Amino acid sequence: MLDIRWPIGLMFALVGAILIVYGLITGSDAGLYHRSLDININLVWGVVLVVFGGLMLLFAWRGQKTAAPK
Repeated sequence: MLDIRWPIGLMFALVGAILIVYGLITGSDAGLYHRSLDININLVWGVVLVVFGGLMLLFAWRGQKTAAPK
């Protein structure tokens, strides 16, 4: 049976990785981040999403190891 944490972790990690790449590419554009107090919000939230996705994948992996076979 599929643990819901696998697709959630993969989705958040993938979207976070896309945001990190976009934040790194557009990091030198001062006009883009002027409204967010010059904080590269794409990079910050990309890291947050990758960390959350990684935690979900870690919990799914640990849950798979400790689950009793049926």
